[in-house]
Amino acid sequence: MELSGRTALVTGGTSDIGAAIVRALARHGADVVFQYHRNAARAQAVVDEVIGMGRRSRAIPADLTLPEDARRVASEAGMLAPIDILVNNAGTPIRRVHWTDLDAPFLDLVFNLNFRAPLYICQQVAPAMVRRGKGVVINILSTAANLGGTDTVYAYSSAKGALSTLTRALARSLAPQGVRVLAISPGTIDTGFQRGPLTSPEQLERLRQGIPLGRIGRPEEIGEVVAFMATDAASFIIGETIHVNGGLYMT
Repeated sequence: MELSGRTALVTGGTSDIGAAIVRALARHGADVVFQYHRNAARAQAVVDEVIGMGRRSRAIPADLTLPEDARRVASEAGMLAPIDILVNNAGTPIRRVHWTDLDAPFLDLVFNLNFRAPLYICQQVAPAMVRRGKGVVINILSTAANLGGTDTVYAYSSAKGALSTLTRALARSLAPQGVRVLAISPGTIDTGFQRGPLTSPEQLERLRQGIPLGRIGRPEEIGEVVAFMATDAASFIIGETIHVNGGLYMT
């Protein structure tokens, strides 16, 4: 139980990937607080799973497109215990909008969720990590940050690109103070959101065909990588982005 005695905060903890991250951290011994947006029943189910593993858990409802909610999540999460592990997982394109139709209100929504919320939460959580001389921040990116995505997710890919830059900047700043900052970039993962409003079956099949491994990923494969990166076994990995995409970048 490499993470025994540590407390994690995960944003977006009821999404398929988020719940997989919560479970993986708990399996490795961590207590887990997580943020969710609307699905209270699913949040309670995830809490119950963590408690069933013998770990403590709490779910915090919040809309991370609102800066004040992002700051509140960090404040409330610390009431369970000091946060040792922060996973900024919450983030979606919200909806597909062609780049020629992007406007300021939509850009604000996308950047608030995918870039500003992780920044604001780091601002709240990292100082306490620095005072204790230890901690891990893991930002969840996307292959879109490197490849640009299709012309209907440019806002999302740009926000994730900004988060990638922030990851490296924070890593350089906080490493001398004992806090590791890094990122994990999932490729195409089998989630309800991916199979629902975001991607048609035909688009998903085209994506699958472009993956050398010949399949799309599973949420659990992201969760386990996050858990490993949070352990001391990864203590010399700082400022890096770990790509979990079935070999997509080899094509």
